[in-house]
Order: sequence, then C-alpha cells, then structure tokens
Amino acid sequence: MSSVADQLTSVLQKTTRLMELCSALQEENELLKLENESVKSAFDKAKTKNSDLEEKLRVLKLAKSIEGTSEKTLDIKQKINDFVREIDKCVVLLKK
Repeated sequence: MSSVADQLTSVLQKTTRLMELCSALQEENELLKLENESVKSAFDKAKTKNSDLEEKLRVLKLAKSIEGTSEKTLDIKQKINDFVREIDKCVVLLKK
C-alpha cells in the first residue's frame, strides 16, 4: 500500500508544481500582453509621426517644384515677349 501512497504523493507534488508553473506562465503572459500593448501604442505614434513627416516632405517637394517653375515661367514669358517683339518688327518691315 505504501507504493500507492507514494504514487499518490508524487502525483500531488507534480500537480502542485504544474499549478505553480501555470500560475507563473499566466503572470508572464499578462506582463507580455501589457508590453505588447505598450509597443503597439509606440508603433502607432511612430506611424502617425511618419505619416506627418511624409506629408510635410510632400508639401516641401511641391513647394520647391512650384518655386522652380516660377523662375522657369518668368524665363519662358520673357522669351515669348522677345519673340513677339521680333515678330512685330518683322511684320513692320514686311509692310514697308
């Protein structure tokens, strides 16, 4: 009978260890869930900041392209005016 009692004691000890391990794993799981939420929150903030910075970069690129276009546009307008004057001079000479 002592062997049955020994086996029962062994089973109870193993069960106790399993329960302790289960409890420790549940605590670790809760900590990991909290850490996961924290990381998700930080990721969302970083993602939002990244989107904001990308938008600012897009606006800056657009502003620079418009700025460059303004100079080019003025240059083109000046050349067109020069051509029109030359054409006017040619027309006047043709009428004579």
